[in-house]
Amino acid sequence: MQLTAQATPATRSGARDADGMAVASFVLGLLGLLVLNVFLGPIAIVLASVALWRGTARRGRAYLGLGLGVADLLVLVAFMQLDSTVSWNL
Repeated sequence: MQLTAQATPATRSGARDADGMAVASFVLGLLGLLVLNVFLGPIAIVLASVALWRGTARRGRAYLGLGLGVADLLVLVAFMQLDSTVSWNL
């Protein structure tokens, strides 16, 4: 008798959610470089961390989202130092 592991709908749904979070973190991190980086950067970091914790199949996108989220915050800090303000604009 051979036992095979079958993916249950709940398991596959969780994996899809993690994959979606990885892609969302990448997109939000990329958008955050241009606009609203004070909000989108931390959201990208959280989504990427949760996606990695849940074991996403899209680890590369999750790591890119994490890096872009950190870059968003670094850009914000750099422009805040240059302008001596709480936010920045072009």
